[in-house]
Amino acid sequence: MSRYLALVPAAGVGSRFGAGRPKQYVEIDGRSVLEHTLRRLLAEPQIERVAVVVSPQDGYYAQAVRLPENLAARVTWLRCGGESRADSVFNGLNALLAQGLARPDDCILVHDAARCCLPRSALRRLLDQAGGHPAGGILALPVADTLKRAGAGSAIAATVSRKGLWQAQTPQLFRADLLQRALSHTDFADITDEASAVERLGVQPLLVAGDSRNLKMTLPQDEYIVRLLLAAEQAT
Repeated sequence: MSRYLALVPAAGVGSRFGAGRPKQYVEIDGRSVLEHTLRRLLAEPQIERVAVVVSPQDGYYAQAVRLPENLAARVTWLRCGGESRADSVFNGLNALLAQGLARPDDCILVHDAARCCLPRSALRRLLDQAGGHPAGGILALPVADTLKRAGAGSAIAATVSRKGLWQAQTPQLFRADLLQRALSHTDFADITDEASAVERLGVQPLLVAGDSRNLKMTLPQDEYIVRLLLAAEQAT
């Protein structure tokens, strides 16, 4: 029977965030962003294990993530992060399979380390709608804003129809063997998420309704929004 395993690539340096340390280790309400993220995933009982891929040179994670013993027992740390997100996911997936911690028919949920406000309802939707689908699926939101294509000198060249366009989120869920095959047969240079690698195989993953609260902390101003979201949850 297929199991659910989460894979969290956390080897990035977060240069756009400008915090002087990787953004996943920024502290919010007494916990690092990465710890908040892991707790979200570990709160879902269907997820058997969470694997975190960090850089071999990472000197933060041991002090930045403090989980109670029952949760820590479900976390595997993999010091095989690569130069890009795709490298880290590929290396981490291969390590899980090689160590016998994952099987080819297991469902792998790849989730951004900096999406620490993932609502349980969105995660459950992904599991319910894409968990048994052979093509897998991703959380995503229909594009709401008007889109413009830039021309020379930052002038507007055209207004782009947003009809049928979705903004990808994570987790992105695929069977381990499909994800491994997709990442084995592609150039990582143009891969910004796992779904794009899978799509190159001619596979069409499902789009599952995400949540606007599932924000990826990328720029400094995002931290303010994340703090508000976490505070609002604690107040309810």
